Amino acid sequence: MNTLEKLTAEKLLSIRAIKLQPSNPFTWASGWKSPIYCDNRKLISYPKIRTFIKIELSRLIIENFPEVDAIAGVATGAIAPGALVADALGLPFVYIRATPKGHGLENLIEGELKPGSKVVVVEDLVSTGSSSLKAVDAIRKDGSEVIGMVANFTYGFPIAREKFEEANVELITLTNYDAVLNEALRIDYIAESDLETLQEWRKAPADWK
Repeated sequence: MNTLEKLTAEKLLSIRAIKLQPSNPFTWASGWKSPIYCDNRKLISYPKIRTFIKIELSRLIIENFPEVDAIAGVATGAIAPGALVADALGLPFVYIRATPKGHGLENLIEGELKPGSKVVVVEDLVSTGSSSLKAVDAIRKDGSEVIGMVANFTYGFPIAREKFEEANVELITLTNYDAVLNEALRIDYIAESDLETLQEWRKAPADWK
């Protein structure tokens, strides 16, 4: 675990943007039972943490995708951080809807993205990768090139890694599931006895009971 992963995990846990409840699981929208819930939307209410995330995502983009022309945020959780990053870098910003608007121009991409732009997608979190890569597909169909994606957090599911490889998209995150578990154990958010449950869940989350 590197310093950035540890620091980000510490900040997310400090405001309960990530909650761990092995003995009282959450139910995700997909129907999955889960001992963890991540709500990165809370970050926008904490100026110091919001600024930290903005600076570190911007740094990842500068270091890894210096040729970037525009930033795209995935609705709705990554609209705010994406806009903050675009502002910090002085770049155009768009956001990608999950479904086209039901009226007017029926846009899937909101904002103006010039054809041929080299785009970095900003996500708040990556789970299975489906919604993230749907946004990538929308950008590509619109005539621009996705050169990478940055996100606050990833669960690190094998299925997500496979999907990103198939889509030829490089994903770089500030922190991840393993770093969060290590930090949660260090600050006594969870007990050593909870680790096995939390690790087993990630191996087969759809079948976990």
